[in-house]
Amino acid sequence: MNIRHALLAGSVSALALVAGAAVAQDAPTTQVDEVIVTGIRASLQQSITTKRNANAIVDVVTAEDVGKFPSSNVAEAITIIPGVTVDRAFGQGEKVSILGTDPALNRTLLNGQTVASADWFILDQPGRTFNYALLAPQIVGKVEVYKSPEARVDEGSIGGTVDVSTRRPLDLGRHTLSGAVTYLYNDRSESGDAQLSVLGGWRNEDRTFGVLISAQRAADDLRRDGLEAYGTIPASYYAGGNAENPGGNSIANGNCVGACATTLLANPNAKGLNAFGTHFFEQGRERNSYTVAAQWRPNDNLDLNFDWLRIDATYDNINQALFAFQGNTWNSLGALTGVQVDDGVITKASFKNALSVLDIQYREAAMTSDSYHLDGKYTGDGWDLSGDIGYTKADGGTQRQLFGEFLNWADYTVDFTGAPGSPGVLTYANGNVLNDASKFSFDGGWGGGDPAVGPTGYNAGWGGNIVSKPTMDEESYAQADLGFDRNGFFSRLQFGYKYRKHETDQKMSGVTVQIYGAPDSASMFNPSQVPGNYLDGFDGANDQMKGRFRIDGRALADYIEAGEYLRPWQAKPVPTVFGNAEFTAQNWNVQETINALYGQANFENDRVRGNIGLRYVRTESDSGGYVCVNQTASGCGVTAADWEWSVRSKKYDDFLPSLNLAINASDDLIIRLAAAKVIARPNYADMSNYFWLSDQILTGGGGNPDLDPYKSTNLNAAAEWYFAPDAILSGEIFYKKIDNYILQATAPETHFNQAQNKQTTYQISRPTNAGSADLKGATFAYQQNYAYGLGLLANYTYVDGSADNGQDLPFNSKHQVNISPFFEAGAFSARMTYTWRSKYFTGVDRGDNMYVRAYTGLDATAAYAFTDRVSLTVSGQNLLDSEYYAYANTVSLPRGVYRTGRKLMATLSVEF
Repeated sequence: MNIRHALLAGSVSALALVAGAAVAQDAPTTQVDEVIVTGIRASLQQSITTKRNANAIVDVVTAEDVGKFPSSNVAEAITIIPGVTVDRAFGQGEKVSILGTDPALNRTLLNGQTVASADWFILDQPGRTFNYALLAPQIVGKVEVYKSPEARVDEGSIGGTVDVSTRRPLDLGRHTLSGAVTYLYNDRSESGDAQLSVLGGWRNEDRTFGVLISAQRAADDLRRDGLEAYGTIPASYYAGGNAENPGGNSIANGNCVGACATTLLANPNAKGLNAFGTHFFEQGRERNSYTVAAQWRPNDNLDLNFDWLRIDATYDNINQALFAFQGNTWNSLGALTGVQVDDGVITKASFKNALSVLDIQYREAAMTSDSYHLDGKYTGDGWDLSGDIGYTKADGGTQRQLFGEFLNWADYTVDFTGAPGSPGVLTYANGNVLNDASKFSFDGGWGGGDPAVGPTGYNAGWGGNIVSKPTMDEESYAQADLGFDRNGFFSRLQFGYKYRKHETDQKMSGVTVQIYGAPDSASMFNPSQVPGNYLDGFDGANDQMKGRFRIDGRALADYIEAGEYLRPWQAKPVPTVFGNAEFTAQNWNVQETINALYGQANFENDRVRGNIGLRYVRTESDSGGYVCVNQTASGCGVTAADWEWSVRSKKYDDFLPSLNLAINASDDLIIRLAAAKVIARPNYADMSNYFWLSDQILTGGGGNPDLDPYKSTNLNAAAEWYFAPDAILSGEIFYKKIDNYILQATAPETHFNQAQNKQTTYQISRPTNAGSADLKGATFAYQQNYAYGLGLLANYTYVDGSADNGQDLPFNSKHQVNISPFFEAGAFSARMTYTWRSKYFTGVDRGDNMYVRAYTGLDATAAYAFTDRVSLTVSGQNLLDSEYYAYANTVSLPRGVYRTGRKLMATLSVEF
C-alpha cells in the first residue's frame, strides 16, 4: 500500500470524487494491463471508465476507506453530481432534490432496498423523503444516482433514485482494521465535538467467508441564529377588514391618522408580515451508527450476504423566539400608528402598546432505525437466480415538547425597507424591551378571586402546552430475480417479482397549560444575554436585537411539567389524544401494499448497447385517521366517544416501460437516449386526513386522502466526448411531463376557534392534484487532469419547471453551478468545492408561496499522509457562513433568515 492510497482514508477531497460518473449496469468490462494509480486521480479515472461503459444514465461517488467521506452526511457528499441539490434549512443537507424535482419525488435505497427514515422536527409531517442526517458517510462504499430508470430497479421516483451501497467483506483484504478521529468545531456555537469511526473486517484465506463490522459516532452542537416571521396579513386588516374582528381598526381607534390613514386606505391589498423578531435555536445532535456485514461464498456458484444497519440519534433542541406580533387579531390590529407601503408591501410600520411575545419550545427528539437485509444469488450454466428478504423500521419525531409563552405590550417599529440585504429591524421606543425578561409575563392576571375556592375573579392565561408527536416508518419486503445470459444481440434476459408492505404512523397527544392569576415573568427562569456573536453577519440588526435575553429552557420545561403554577382547583395537565381537536386530527396511519413484476432485456453489439423493459405495479393503500362524530357549536367533544377512526382505501395499477440506449458514435463519442414511464406516490402525510390550525391568524393546513399518484413521461438524451486521457466533456438534456402533480391549494373552511370560543372561518392549505407540470433542462459537465498535479471538475444544470396553472414546482432551482479544482502531488492533496443554486420554491404556507433565495456554499480541504498508514486532514465546511433566506411571495417579506456557522474539522486516520 503506497502513500497515495493511505491518503484516501482521511481526505475530504473525496467528498465529491465524480462529476458525471456512472456505474456500469450489466456492461462489459475493459481488460487492461496492471496500472497502479491512487488518490484523487485514480477515483476520477475510475469515474470515466465506469461512465463510458454504462448502459443507463447513472452518476456515482465512491469510497474505499473509512473516513473518506468526512462530510456531515451522505447528502453533502453527492452535491457535486450534476443536477443534485440539497436544502440546508438547519445548516446540513438533509433532503436531496434531483434534476429540479421535489425531494419527495426521489427514492433512496440501501443496497438496492428501502431503508426506513424519520424526521425530528415537530413541524415535519412524515413523507417519502429520506432524512440524510441519519446516514453516516463512513459506512458507504459507493453512492449511485440513477437519472434514467431500469425495469429491474424499484419504481417510485420521477427525478432519480439514490442507491447507497455498503462494503462487502470478501472484497477486502484478509484482515482489515482502520479508524479515524475527528475534532469538529463550529465558530457560531463556539463548541467542539469529537467524531469517531472504526471498521474491522476478516475473511478466510480461501475467500469463501468474511465478516465486516463498523461503528461511528458523530456529535454536533448546532446553533442557528435568525430572524423569523409567521404568516402575512393584508393592510385592510388594520382598517377593520378582518371579518372575525372588525373592532381591530386602527383608524376608528384614533391611532392611525393623517398620512397613516391615507396610506392604509389607499393600499388595502398590500401584504405585511404578521409577526417579526429574533430566533435563537440550540440543538445537540448525536448519531451512533453500527453495521455488520457477513458474506459466504462456498463456491463459484453461490453467494450469500447479510447486512444489518442500526442508527441511534438524538436531536434535542430548544427554540427561543422573541418577536413583535404586529398582526395579532386582538392586541395589535387596532394599535397601528404609522405605515409605509412600497410596491404592494408594508415595508415599515409603527405601533402603540401592541403585543410582543416570547415563545420557548423545549423538545426531546430522537430517531432510531434498524435495517436487516439477506440476499443470495446462485449462478448456473448461463442462468442465475437471486432473492432478497428484509425488514426496516424507523422511529422518530418529537417525544416531548414543553411550550411556554410570555407576553408584553409596548411601542415598537418594524422596518423591512432594507430587505433583502438588511432582512429586518425591530426597534422599541421606550427602552430595550428585548433585554429585560421581567417585562414578559404569562398571559393572565389577578382579579380578586379566592385561590381556595375557584377561578372566579381570575383572568385565565394560556401559558403554553405539553405535546408528544412520535412517528414510525417500517417496511417488509421480498423479491426474486431470474436471469438468462444469451448469445446474440439480446445478451441477457431478466425477470422478477417484488412484494413490499409499508406502514407509516403518526401519533399526537397534548394538553393546554392554563395559568390563572399569573404575575410570573420570564425572569423566573435564569435569564441571560445571548452570546456576543449573536446575529453576526445579519446586516441591519440593531443593538436591541443583538442584545436580547434568553432563558433556561430546561428550567421552564421543568416548571411546566411539575405544575408549580397550579391553583388548588386545577388538576395537573396530562397530555391526551382527545383533549384538543387539533391533537386528535394529527393521529393517522397509512398502510401500503405493493406488488411488482418486471421483465428486462439487455442488448449489445459493436455500436449499440442498452436495455429495454416493462414493470407492472399494483398499489393498494389504506389511510386511517380520526373523524369527529359529535360536532357542536363549541367544537368536537373531548372524549374517545366523540371521534371515530375512519379508513379510506385506494387501489391503482401502473405499467411502466423503459428504454436505455448507448450508441458508440466514434471511438471518443457516446450518444445516449432514454425514455420511460414513471410514477411517484403521494407523501404519506398528504394522504392522511390530518389538520392543524392557527387560531390567532385564522390559517391552517391538512391532508387529502383522495390524492392520486404522480405519473410522468421522462425523456433523456446525452452526449459524452472523451477528448483526452482521463478527461470528459458531457451534456444531457431532459424532459419530464408530469400528470396529477400535487400542489398546495388554499380555501376557506369553518372550524372551532379555541381562542375566540366560537366557529370561525380559516384559510386552510391542503394538497391537491393540480393538473400537469413540465420539467425541462440540461446539464453540462467537464472533468480533466492537468499537469503539475492540478485538475478540475465543473458542471452546470439548468431546469425550467412549472405547473400548468403557472405555479412554480417545489425545490426547483433554475440554475445550479459546481466548481471543484484540486491539487495532488505525492503525500499532499488539496481541494476546494464551490456550489451555487438560484432561488427555489418550497411550498405554500398559510396561503403564501414560500421561496428560498439563491444559496452559495464553499468547502475546502487539505490532507497529508505521514506514512502509508497515517494521514491528517483539515477541512472547512460552509466557509462563507452562508445565509439561508426564506421569504413569502417577495424578498421584501422575509419569513426565515438563518445562519449556522462555519464547521472546521481535523481528522486523523490510521490503517492497521
